[in-house]
Amino acid sequence: MAFELKIAAKSPLVDYASLIAATTANAKSATAVKIEFVDDKTVDGKASALLASGDKTFISTAEILNALADAFPAALPAKEESQEWITLSQDVLSLKDFKKLSEGLEKLETRLNFRSYLVGYSISMADVAVWGALRANPLMGSVIKNATFINVARWYTFVETFPSFGESVVSMTKSVAELRKQAKIAAPAKKEGHKANFEINLQDAKMGEVVTRFPPEPSGYLHIGHAKAAILNRYFADMYKGKMIIRFDDTNPSKEKVEFQDSIIEDLQLLGIKGDKITYSSNYFDKMYELAVQLIKEGKAYCDDTPLEKMRAERMDGIKSERRDRTIEENLQLFTEAMKNGTEEGLKNCVRAKIDYTCPNKTMRDPVIYRCNLTPHHRTGSTWKMYPTYDFCVPVVDALEGVTHALRTIEYRDRNAQYDWFLKALNLRKVHIWDFARVNFVRTLLSKRKLQWFVDKKYVGNWDDPRFPTVRGVRRRGMSVEGLWNFVISQGPSRNIINLDWSIIWAINKKIIDPIAARHTAIDAENAVKVHLTNAPAKTVEKKPKHKKNPDVGVKDVIYAPDILLDQSDAVALEVGEEVTLMDWGNCIIENVNKNNSGVVTSIEAKLHLEGDFRKTSKKLTWLADTDDKLEADLVDFDHLITKDKLDDGDNFEDFLTPVTEFHSKAIVDLNIKDMKVGDVIQFERKGYYRLDSNNDGKFIFFTIPDGKTVNKYGAK
Repeated sequence: MAFELKIAAKSPLVDYASLIAATTANAKSATAVKIEFVDDKTVDGKASALLASGDKTFISTAEILNALADAFPAALPAKEESQEWITLSQDVLSLKDFKKLSEGLEKLETRLNFRSYLVGYSISMADVAVWGALRANPLMGSVIKNATFINVARWYTFVETFPSFGESVVSMTKSVAELRKQAKIAAPAKKEGHKANFEINLQDAKMGEVVTRFPPEPSGYLHIGHAKAAILNRYFADMYKGKMIIRFDDTNPSKEKVEFQDSIIEDLQLLGIKGDKITYSSNYFDKMYELAVQLIKEGKAYCDDTPLEKMRAERMDGIKSERRDRTIEENLQLFTEAMKNGTEEGLKNCVRAKIDYTCPNKTMRDPVIYRCNLTPHHRTGSTWKMYPTYDFCVPVVDALEGVTHALRTIEYRDRNAQYDWFLKALNLRKVHIWDFARVNFVRTLLSKRKLQWFVDKKYVGNWDDPRFPTVRGVRRRGMSVEGLWNFVISQGPSRNIINLDWSIIWAINKKIIDPIAARHTAIDAENAVKVHLTNAPAKTVEKKPKHKKNPDVGVKDVIYAPDILLDQSDAVALEVGEEVTLMDWGNCIIENVNKNNSGVVTSIEAKLHLEGDFRKTSKKLTWLADTDDKLEADLVDFDHLITKDKLDDGDNFEDFLTPVTEFHSKAIVDLNIKDMKVGDVIQFERKGYYRLDSNNDGKFIFFTIPDGKTVNKYGAK
């Protein structure tokens, strides 16, 4: 049977359509499908691809695959069983919106938990459809690197080893390029749209040649803003099948520590981010020194000992420095001798690029490129007494290391002209810049200097404090790696600066933890109410699922006894004669409610009525058997460190400190808690999600995990 596949060459579906044709290689028929490219947005006015066989045409992906399956059953088996997965590949897996894509990936992840193939025990039509959709989706590069979908990544890589997949598609891609070239048809243009879809053009980006870099300064721990930058750099490197460099921008020995450097590497590993290589700006100190000398010799830089405040004022007002006209010889002597050796005279000077002191863009007003610093460097020791500034170091090292695209936050936009000036002045290779908006959250500080202040003043325990926006802090609060990735990808490389509410990221996180968080019981220890069930049997223990919708979470012991405990908030609302439901047990009828003069319930008598209908009761109560098996725990909740949503210019953050940000409440918890490990995430039913932070000799401390909806009693989400 002869087929002809017509593809609109400008369509983004061209790669997927090529894959469909390529996979028929399993049929061992080189002429099974003839491919023709059409220079139009649609084919026959209907779709971007269609398959023709005689007088029949097939348009949608499902139609095309089914037609090929009928013609080549050996190549595309399990047709009927594959329909569900073909639909998923069309409707979900082709989407470039990570939030929607992740729903389909979660389904795939579960399906592939104990499977090598989607259907049966060999490659089927389902594998073809799903692998093809994912391969054509530019988000897949990050999915493979992401620790969220381990089974999907394993299966995807495994399938690619089959010649009818990986090899055929590589061959087909070359053929497509050649056909386009012969027909003079341009490659599909990138669409403009919502930036979260990542449909942007990186200038001069070539497949396989893109190099990005993530350049953290080892002067603090990674925070959520750094995580966004790291994830985006990894994403675009993967998207273009290129490389990402992790480079430590270690040019300020006064702030840098090995502790911070090591923590950054650990946090990146925790996020599932691995650089293709790790480098250090300090590796290029010699080269940067030579280039600074070159600028001085060419009259493009000079040494300046103008007092700091005066220099700032002159730059602000566009006034020429008195030292700007120093001779080249004087500048060289000061730089290569006085400053290099850290002499008294050298310490008074800095080196400034001679650009334009009157430029409207104030970053171009002779910026400082070298300063003296006698603090020993954590890698180079006392070898150097002066160090390059960020403005000089970054474009130089980017060019030297082969970076093609420098992604950095939009706050540096005014410095882009300065960045380009250094590259041109030093005759270095061109590096393209892509700006993206930094991530900001309400009532949150991201400045490492300010975060260090909280650590130094003992307002927080350390950089991993759950009130901190550091990667370690939000992880300790209960943020999952998957949730953090999904949040960043959902935001995309947008240039729009917004102040986000934390509820957004916590709502994303809830979707990750809810399906796998074991359900347990906690009763407020303060004023817990004892209930005596007059007709209850003696103490018994039964096995119950930890998660009713996910049996894989396991089982737990539930104790049933004549005496149980209720929360005071539940007990105070009960009335004599009322029938209520004890969750996971059955109904009971309230016979007596005892209260003190303040209206606080002190005890209750009730009788079981297990034949009662739980659907007819309005109150569903959590309870805990009052036996020696119960345990105690400390439940900790937090508020934001500052009271103002967004600090304005001139605001001193110390004037907006939240007086109390940590809140403890004692709880009685079920006996299964003793088997938990630090870091485990659970849900205390009707209370919320919690992460076990510590367990010292049976002293359990749980941190509340925000769910993105519930506003706690302190006002924080």
